[in-house]
Amino acid sequence: MAAIDIRRLSSEDRQDWEALWQGYNRFYKRSVEDRVTERLWDRLIAGTGEPFGFGAEIDGRIRGFAHYFFQSSSSDWNPRCYLQDLFADPDTRGIGVGRVLIEAVYAEADRHEAAQTYWLTEDSNATARLLYDRIGKQTRFIKYMR
Repeated sequence: MAAIDIRRLSSEDRQDWEALWQGYNRFYKRSVEDRVTERLWDRLIAGTGEPFGFGAEIDGRIRGFAHYFFQSSSSDWNPRCYLQDLFADPDTRGIGVGRVLIEAVYAEADRHEAAQTYWLTEDSNATARLLYDRIGKQTRFIKYMR
């Protein structure tokens, strides 16, 4: 098995990241405007504000990513860490890409003394939930939106 290197994204990663980003959006059956993708990419590589992100590099290519934010809370003193996007190339699933990306976000959350780290997924995302059930705990909350 190839080594998985978790690191910040750089401008040279654009092509790999964008292919994964498009795959992620297809998986969730959503369309994201080009200007939103551009803004996201610019913020990820600038490293000066949120969202923050990691790439999972295998054999010189980015094969997964995690994007996350820190949020103030009305019930905790310390911020919460929201892992908004997590995706691994389908060809690399099962070798630990998702796990090491989540662990990298956990480490950043710990470094910022976050009160919690959380994320959402569709209830039908059975493959990801196998991992999530091992490294996190499901809450009793149901999401509503307008």
